[in-house]
Amino acid sequence: MKKVLLIEDDLSLRENTAEILELSGYEVRMAPNGKIGADLAKKHIPDIIVCDIMMPEMDGYGVLQELSANGSTKHIPFIFLSAKTERSEIRKGMDLGADDYLTKPFEEVELLSALESRLAKAELLSRMIAPPNQDVEAPEDQMVTLNELKNFFDDHGSIDRFEKGEHIFNEGARATTVYLLLKGVVKCYKMDEDGKELITALYRADDFLGFTSFEENLPYQETATAVENAEVAGVSKLKLKEILQKNQNVSLQLMELLTENITDIKEQLLQMAYSSVRKKTAQTLLQFSEIMNKKSEEPLRISRSDLASVAGIATESLIRTLSGFKKEGLIEIEGRNIRIVKLDALQQVI
Repeated sequence: MKKVLLIEDDLSLRENTAEILELSGYEVRMAPNGKIGADLAKKHIPDIIVCDIMMPEMDGYGVLQELSANGSTKHIPFIFLSAKTERSEIRKGMDLGADDYLTKPFEEVELLSALESRLAKAELLSRMIAPPNQDVEAPEDQMVTLNELKNFFDDHGSIDRFEKGEHIFNEGARATTVYLLLKGVVKCYKMDEDGKELITALYRADDFLGFTSFEENLPYQETATAVENAEVAGVSKLKLKEILQKNQNVSLQLMELLTENITDIKEQLLQMAYSSVRKKTAQTLLQFSEIMNKKSEEPLRISRSDLASVAGIATESLIRTLSGFKKEGLIEIEGRNIRIVKLDALQQVI
């Protein structure tokens, strides 16, 4: 029976998570803060550690640093569990040596899958016995989770920066590279026969873009443009194909991610086809606010044509609807900027 150390200061979450793990056949020890958790890890040497970040006494980063400096605990797989979703926070944890990162709220299957994957990799590495005084290192393209694939893009990809309005790739160009968006917001779009722009997707930091067939030499099917200053990491399609062929778990997780993207696109198409102009406008404002990570007091700096393109309505209709929202006090308009004033009321429109 594998031993799990669960370090979490929220009593309810700690007990619920422990119950999930115990029912799945794990032996669980619990700690209410980082200091107690680090002491328990050194004393009992668990097979894997699941640790919150924001805790009293010692935060999760401190726990990981302390255990990484200890010869008896430095090789224990370590999974962060936190409500923090900012890329900088995720990257900080992975740079310190964390093996994976789960965000709250999480599904039971996500937690169990992460544990199984990390324990499986630890078992594989343990079989690679190195000669005395030599460290065992996994190949740089040996991966188990999607987070590791993103770290590969970040560490080994070609980093490029694009100012607002610059193209990252163009429809019809040879598709040789897949990208991970590190900073900013990017839109992908196609032009119809009348020269009208139709936005097919919006991407934010930590999203992949630029996928085409791995088997056929297909060109990019759309154009990608920076909505705000952006930074991307590019990896050649051939290298990515090689990585996915070697790492089945990562391939399956990537497939699941792309399937979710297809579902989102279908929902957007249904919205464009059947929703009223008022609902489409409200939905699009909320979508851009979410993608661009804007707080209610921060304005959306987005062109009316981009809003109309995503909503699937004429720019003139969108402008009239925005004026109506302004009169109702749902939004404020300052030049080209839009600030959502009554988020709950705007959500009720859809």
